[in-house]
Amino acid sequence: MLDSLMIKNFRNLKDLKINSLGRVNLIIGKNNTGKTAVLEALAIYATKGDFDNIFEQLEERGENFKESIENKNIIDENTRTFSTLFTNRNPGYDKENAIYIGKNEKIEFKGEIYPEGLVSIRFFIPEVVKINTENGDIIDKAIDSSRIGLVVKFGKRSSLHSFNLERPYIIKYPPHEDKEELQFIRTSNIERKVNSQLWDKTVLTDKEEYVIQALKIIEPTTERIGYTINEQKPIIKLSNISDPLPLQSMGDGINRILTIILALVNSENGYLLIDEFENGLHYSVQEKLWEIIFTLSEKLNVQVFATTHSNDCIEGFESVLNSSDKFDGKLIRLHNEKGVIKSVEFDEKKLKIVTDNDIEIR
Repeated sequence: MLDSLMIKNFRNLKDLKINSLGRVNLIIGKNNTGKTAVLEALAIYATKGDFDNIFEQLEERGENFKESIENKNIIDENTRTFSTLFTNRNPGYDKENAIYIGKNEKIEFKGEIYPEGLVSIRFFIPEVVKINTENGDIIDKAIDSSRIGLVVKFGKRSSLHSFNLERPYIIKYPPHEDKEELQFIRTSNIERKVNSQLWDKTVLTDKEEYVIQALKIIEPTTERIGYTINEQKPIIKLSNISDPLPLQSMGDGINRILTIILALVNSENGYLLIDEFENGLHYSVQEKLWEIIFTLSEKLNVQVFATTHSNDCIEGFESVLNSSDKFDGKLIRLHNEKGVIKSVEFDEKKLKIVTDNDIEIR
């Protein structure tokens, strides 16, 4: 579990430092203060710089430019695409301008070996690139000088991705077999296919009951849920109705809760990221959902990060956080200070003062 966070040169986060994190963290701030970017950086960290995750993020934002332009120069297209990851779209070719994501600690380099637990991403135009092997040795790998691409590092591990290829892959030493569990729920995202797959991992386990209890926040008569075989649509069985009903017919709220709780129970020993927590949720159910999230995240060893624009969401978060000494949470406010995004952390005591006195902190 991360106890602090440092993000450098990633999107609009030039030099963000968060000194203290909890098990459950709520991130607030005005538009364009990097709330979603923090979640994306955390996803890169949790997957240890996995390139599939990076590529997926670009496609999610519509930044996969090679699919939207007719230019046949693959290198130019990929350079334009991956430049969007860097602050001011300025590719980092050296250590100073590279992207770094990890704990808020001083970065100390030892040659080509980076600190353990630190993800770095930078552009390269090499003739020879140094690669860290699995046993820690450093070898030279000859690369055509006309090639350009990304080098992604996690501690001693390196991955090189050439832009000469339509989907930029080239060398990977060694595979990231120890990636932590990660579920990322984007804004108003209800993925039927993903939810169906997560349900398959949950059904007939102890975690199935957690899902049912969460759905009872909105529909107390919930008995069971399932998915149709062909269309992968969720259906729900209520105690007072003989036949199952399409869950979609019962409104956005219960479907949003299903998405969140399925992601949570499938993030054991990992991370759950939720963008715009309040979407689809009436204010009256948010506090109950926070209580389930605080309880299950502790039980399943999940670290949760969520963003919000809603005062109701903040108040529900604070109420649950202060309801038990066992709950560990932080509210993190991002703000723009002379063009640099900075953070202020609120623990349970400071947050209670804020909510009790109706102090505006969004």
